[in-house]
Amino acid sequence: MGTKKQQPPGLFITLEGIEGSGKSTQIRHLAELLDRAGFRVLQTREPGGTATAEAIRHILLTPSSHEPVTPQAEALLILAARCQHVTHLIRPALRRGTVVLCDRFSDSTFAYQGFARGLDLQWLRAANEVATGGLTPDLTLVLDLPVSVGLARRRADRGEQNRLDRETERFHRKVRRGFLALAAEEPGRMTIVNANRPAQEVQDELTEIVVGWIARPRSPSRRRS
Repeated sequence: MGTKKQQPPGLFITLEGIEGSGKSTQIRHLAELLDRAGFRVLQTREPGGTATAEAIRHILLTPSSHEPVTPQAEALLILAARCQHVTHLIRPALRRGTVVLCDRFSDSTFAYQGFARGLDLQWLRAANEVATGGLTPDLTLVLDLPVSVGLARRRADRGEQNRLDRETERFHRKVRRGFLALAAEEPGRMTIVNANRPAQEVQDELTEIVVGWIARPRSPSRRRS
């Protein structure tokens, strides 16, 4: 990747995928790649990114047998965290011309709470519009692999499982189908990447996609300032 001549307007890139798809590893690689190329880069995650959003993340991911979180409450908590994240971190960074790399965003809400939990997608999209003020990623990379492989990776990576890790394999299959359906609806924004390969091969493909995408002439953004 050649030396960057001029910092472009801020760009919003998200990584999506089921549990164990390798998003965290690959987003670190992309951050390093873009930083070396001279871009101003912000790496963040959802739920999270700000103090309030991280506190909500803890509530969402901590297993509790005393008070199960309802699907509706789960969605509303995620959207509340996203509102804080977008308002206090993502939008200011984009206004400064930063490339924002986010581990999960709205598509995860549609896949997990919509396709897997069964909440109404139209309602989720309307609520998400309020939470984000219409912010849409410029590019979304969906790391896809079989659910059994992803869950096996999660079990190997850490001893303690969070609340989502404890969901059934059937639940995670619904999530995967959701991501694939969303990508089919928006092929111009969402690109599916086969993550059932060695990490280096996935990294090489992501590098090629992102470098090629940044080099393309930019059309007027759909994002709202």
